[in-house]
Amino acid sequence: MFIQTEQTPNPASLKFLPGCEVMLRGTAEFKNAAAAKVSPLAERLFKIPGVTGVFLAPDFVTVTKSSAVEWSPLRPLILGAIMEHFTTGQKVMLDEDSVHGAPVSSAAAGDSDVVKQIKELLDTRIRPAVAQDGGDIVFSSFEGGVVYLHMRGACAGCPSSTATLKSGIENMLKHFIPEVEEVRAVN
Repeated sequence: MFIQTEQTPNPASLKFLPGCEVMLRGTAEFKNAAAAKVSPLAERLFKIPGVTGVFLAPDFVTVTKSSAVEWSPLRPLILGAIMEHFTTGQKVMLDEDSVHGAPVSSAAAGDSDVVKQIKELLDTRIRPAVAQDGGDIVFSSFEGGVVYLHMRGACAGCPSSTATLKSGIENMLKHFIPEVEEVRAVN
């Protein structure tokens, strides 16, 4: 098994591509070992000292580290844990219904036309681009002209996430949807 590693705009996060399906659907984010109990893979990664976050996507794993450790000793441990997990055929999630944040941007029956347009742009143009950087952006709400989004994976805590949110996402949404006045991140 060959696992590719990619830098992300967030210096505290690396993207690992195992060359196989990671999640059957949706994504899952774990910010601590207690939350990772539903994912044997995330639980295994949190056993590595210095790992502070795990984000699982359809075809990649993003790992976030503490500022107290360097990537050079951490990277081989993470690669080994991911390789061992997939080569032994273990499940990524104990229960697929426990996915944290399965496709939440997809339009729902009760959504207004504006919210449907926002979600469509997020799903087709924004989320794929953000996934290339090891993260995800998920729709939270639209109130009074303001779009609220959750930053996940490498996007959470990334130094350039504010610029991405304002210069990229906000400008695109405002261009296509006149009702959008601002975009804000939700913690």
